[in-house]
Amino acid sequence: MKIALAQINCTLGDLVGNAAKIIVYSERAKQAGASLLLTPEMSLCGYQPEDLLLRDGFYQACKSALHELAKKINGITVVVGHPHIEGGKRYNAASVLRDGKILAMYCKHSLPNYSVFDEERYFARGKLPCVFEVDGIQFALNICADIWQPHTAMQAKKAGAQVLLVLNASPYHLDKQTARYEIIRQRIRETGLSIAYVNMVGGQDELVFDGASFAMNATGAMNAEGALTHQFSAFVETLGLLELSAGKFIAGEQVPALTPEADIYRALCLGVHDYITKNNFPGVLLGLSGGIDSALTLAIAVDALGADRVHAVMMPSPYTAQISLDDAREMAATLGVRYDELDIKPALDAHLATLHQQFKNSVTDTTEENLQARIRGNLLMALSNKFGALVLTTGNKSEIAVGYCTLYGDMAGGFAVLKDVSKTWVVRLSNYRNTLGYRNTLGHVIPQRIISRPPSAELKPDQTDQDSLPPYNILDGIMECYVEQNLSIAEIVRRGFAEADVRRVVTLIRSSEYKRRQSPVGVRVTDRSFGKDWRYPITVRYQDNF
Repeated sequence: MKIALAQINCTLGDLVGNAAKIIVYSERAKQAGASLLLTPEMSLCGYQPEDLLLRDGFYQACKSALHELAKKINGITVVVGHPHIEGGKRYNAASVLRDGKILAMYCKHSLPNYSVFDEERYFARGKLPCVFEVDGIQFALNICADIWQPHTAMQAKKAGAQVLLVLNASPYHLDKQTARYEIIRQRIRETGLSIAYVNMVGGQDELVFDGASFAMNATGAMNAEGALTHQFSAFVETLGLLELSAGKFIAGEQVPALTPEADIYRALCLGVHDYITKNNFPGVLLGLSGGIDSALTLAIAVDALGADRVHAVMMPSPYTAQISLDDAREMAATLGVRYDELDIKPALDAHLATLHQQFKNSVTDTTEENLQARIRGNLLMALSNKFGALVLTTGNKSEIAVGYCTLYGDMAGGFAVLKDVSKTWVVRLSNYRNTLGYRNTLGHVIPQRIISRPPSAELKPDQTDQDSLPPYNILDGIMECYVEQNLSIAEIVRRGFAEADVRRVVTLIRSSEYKRRQSPVGVRVTDRSFGKDWRYPITVRYQDNF
């Protein structure tokens, strides 16, 4: 028999649209000869619904949509993920649909309550296995986090399952697929079951679901290592087909793994595309400075949306270098985006004149620098208000971590593309993007001089970032240890970093929380971003000393 995996991009709350997509994929699966179609976790409503899951009306709407969908499923068995309410308890569920009926329902057992997940806030735990038959084969269901614990897979095995099907809305971060493989292999060693894993694809606010659905065989008895039989593409919708014989998958399509740079770049493009299109923005605009962060942001925006939906605005000040203007013009011309230059000197002079009496006994400091950033933010937001395009901010994770950014200035906007991308990775991704060409031609999209120049905010004469910050290789290494790995100061020092640098960076990270709390949402690409998985208080006296 054949099994189909519907790796689909679901739009949160679009019950009609998601159901229609499931029907389209069920028809395609039938035409391909499949007897069973597996869709992702919460495929009917999208994931994560967050506090929609506290509203009874949402469950009623999902129930109605599920029953309408079931009426349209004929000649194939379809597994659909959805929320379910029963006896006053709410569940993360999956239903088995066939020939107009709901044959069975499974409720998720393991409710993740860490990182970006809050499922204990919303759901009760399921307790029973769900085993059903298709073409003489006994299938069981798990939902996402269930497979990360041993008991649910073993429970399915004891209930008579021959093959385990796992529905997932598993968010992307770098190296996530390696972790998934290892977990599935552990369950195969424990149960001896072959496992099919379907994952949602698409962007939802800060999260990106990468798809990358796959299947693994049990190669023999229990305790044997699982063997990968299928690996489908990441970051695109696809209908994956598996052929099953005697409870084992016959080896089929296996796309090669992406490089880390390609992995992250595609995640960023998908995150930008879905945030803009699902929220019905006509396009985006951004400040193009001639620096590497805005250059990479522009490249991602064009790759995600097309040049016709991207507007780049260069806003030179008296401190903007001519090479910054030249490089910005070159890149905008290469990509074919709308490009405008708005000189901020008249606005800066007007602000300083207005403040002259207040500032007359003060020395020039970062206040005057921040005025320039805020003028630029005002101009971008005015263009956004007038024409409806969303402002993309261009700051990277390193800057946001230590507060090297200006509230209501370069932080002003609606979506922070590089919010979870360190400066080190900005350079890596820029070099990667230059290997791809544009419009079927080879050549650099990002001028090489932008990548090789010392980074500068250009807010005062001869300024570089390293006037105010440790070198980025040091800053990023400390940030990764402290933010992403949750290491203590002593543990980071033992990694080879100077204690003075560690304490300085950690102090900057902790003192910048009030800024981060006001920053736009941005794409998550590491296993700990400055989003739902970073929850520190703003007002706090505790300081890290150990």
